[in-house]
Amino acid sequence: MSQYRLEVRVKPRPGLLDPQGKAIHHSLNSLGWDGVADVRVGKAIYIDLEAESAESAIAAAEEMCRKLLANPVTEDFAVALEQEAAAS
Repeated sequence: MSQYRLEVRVKPRPGLLDPQGKAIHHSLNSLGWDGVADVRVGKAIYIDLEAESAESAIAAAEEMCRKLLANPVTEDFAVALEQEAAAS
């Protein structure tokens, strides 16, 4: 088994209301950044995981997203392998 570090990015689906993003967008415009067209707020989650392979680590993280980390109705997610540590 190897140790993997994964980055999961969760963001609101396009077209859905993002109140936090709208508040930041308004504040940026108020502070003089008129060129900011839109702001969407998401989250980044970093997971250290033991797995047989990089592919199985990514598959496990995707399953975590479908079951817990992302709301499948309102959010999209992406999983990326950040690094592989030495074998255990």
